[in-house]
Amino acid sequence: MSDVIDEAIPQQLLAPAVKPGPHPTRRGKRGVSRRVYVFLALAVAVSVFPLYYMLVIASAGATAVTSIPPRMYPGTQFFDVAAKVFDTVPFFASLINSVFVSLTIAVVSAIMCAMAGFAFAKLQFPGRNLLFLIVLLTMTVPAQLSVIPQYLIISGLDWVDTLQAIIVPGLASAFGIFWMRQHMATTVSDELIQSARIDGANSWQMFWGIAFPVVRPAAFVLGLITFTSVWNDFMWPFIVLKSPELFTVQIALKQLQANRTIDVALAMGGSFLATLPLLIVFFFVGRRMVSGIMDGAFKG
Repeated sequence: MSDVIDEAIPQQLLAPAVKPGPHPTRRGKRGVSRRVYVFLALAVAVSVFPLYYMLVIASAGATAVTSIPPRMYPGTQFFDVAAKVFDTVPFFASLINSVFVSLTIAVVSAIMCAMAGFAFAKLQFPGRNLLFLIVLLTMTVPAQLSVIPQYLIISGLDWVDTLQAIIVPGLASAFGIFWMRQHMATTVSDELIQSARIDGANSWQMFWGIAFPVVRPAAFVLGLITFTSVWNDFMWPFIVLKSPELFTVQIALKQLQANRTIDVALAMGGSFLATLPLLIVFFFVGRRMVSGIMDGAFKG
């Protein structure tokens, strides 16, 4: 009788009860996530330290540079150094020039690169692949090699010592075109473009009404990258700008340096003040920038 009962009951129910332990996969994932967070925290600390040390030097004085052990806490002279920066150079006028130039180039470049990316990704025309290859090849040319021909063009247009000498050459970039072309190719549906073309939409309507709203996060990221690049640019504005009232903030910081001596605290204070606008921008739009990058990374 007992043999019949044993055969009728599943063997899993007859097995001795085993106390469940922690899931090894879950524990492994938890360990990996902790290591990732530790690595990210270290990366943030390494990235923020130069900015913090600029504040330390600017507020503690130039003697903090050579002090042993190195000084690692801010002093009380920062506002005095900031006032000296404002008295030495037209800092606020230069700040306004940098905001105007950087914002103009960022907005226009994002739209123009999106237009070029749409053409290369979704329109069929002779020589499309060859032209895109040429655009990619221009990314391999060092920027220093284009300074002389670019200056000759600007001089021929009589644009030297004007803000358009900085704005116009930066309104499109090979990287921006490549960036937007890849997002157009992966996120904009070909079937949607074909349907719009059947309905009688022209190329501009397809771009502005269908494609651009889809890749707007990618365009925003490109604009932010461009804004940062133009804000930090020193070489080209230093070549074409002569009048102090047209200086960008990076050129204004150069005026803090004397011919043979450098006031380290003054230079660090000016650099810290010039970096603050970028920190404010990233504080408000950093989350949107990350979401725009991840949006393009997972769509395919």
